[in-house]
Amino acid sequence: MEGSIVSTVKYRKTNKGKIKIRTVTTSSVVIKTTLSILLFLTVYGLVTLDTKDVNLIEAVKDFAINLRTMFFQSSLSNFTFFQSLYQILVTLGLAFLTTLIGGFIALFLGLLAAENLSSKRVSTVIKGFVAFIRAVPTVLWVLVFAIAAGLGSVAAVIGMTFHTVGYLIKAYSESFEEIDKGCIEALKASGASWWQIVFQAILPSAATYLLSWTFLRFEVNFTNAVAMGAAAGAGGIGFELFMASGFYFNVREVGFITYLILFTAIILEVFSTRLKNKFLLGS
Repeated sequence: MEGSIVSTVKYRKTNKGKIKIRTVTTSSVVIKTTLSILLFLTVYGLVTLDTKDVNLIEAVKDFAINLRTMFFQSSLSNFTFFQSLYQILVTLGLAFLTTLIGGFIALFLGLLAAENLSSKRVSTVIKGFVAFIRAVPTVLWVLVFAIAAGLGSVAAVIGMTFHTVGYLIKAYSESFEEIDKGCIEALKASGASWWQIVFQAILPSAATYLLSWTFLRFEVNFTNAVAMGAAAGAGGIGFELFMASGFYFNVREVGFITYLILFTAIILEVFSTRLKNKFLLGS
């Protein structure tokens, strides 16, 4: 018997007289069993949840009222509209700086991590190191560097840049590895140096992918910058959101800041899409 997957074919006759075939495999049984166990544990956890004399019905009503106030009666009270725009620019600047620094570092290390441009040993060492970097969340890297630099924008920039490098090295190296090997071998046969291969074949062929991955990371860094504004005291709109939600609990202001962050994220997405399409048409 070839393979280790045991499958059973079940037949079921429908109302229209047609026979429906359903294949039952070991993997499907394991998946359904796992989902059923998780569903049971979820329901059991909700039923046995210790509410500490909290009226769940009243809590749900209050939650609905807060949501309505937050998103349908949003307003500013503790700072002006222009101050909120300034805080958005601070957050965008933090995301742009970390993406710019991380992109430059990752571009060079990504070339060394690509197996078609470097040795197997160097590629394995770099990929293993960046895998460890990516495994640790950004906020933890920021807190690690905050021990030396203190909580603030400096620790946020270093921590976010560190994680950005690990993320982009993987993305860039995989983009470089997808380039046709025949083009690289042809340049090597003609006597081209390593740098000539990089600038004449690698970068022009992978430019679209590099642009897409860089803008994707920029959007991720914008989200991280919002979180770091609250968690690491980096300032920006994230700090204002933290103050509005946790310090003086102004749900109307929380709703306005949420709308502002969402609107900025949509603008970034539209801008990145248009720039990528323009680059593709130009090439």
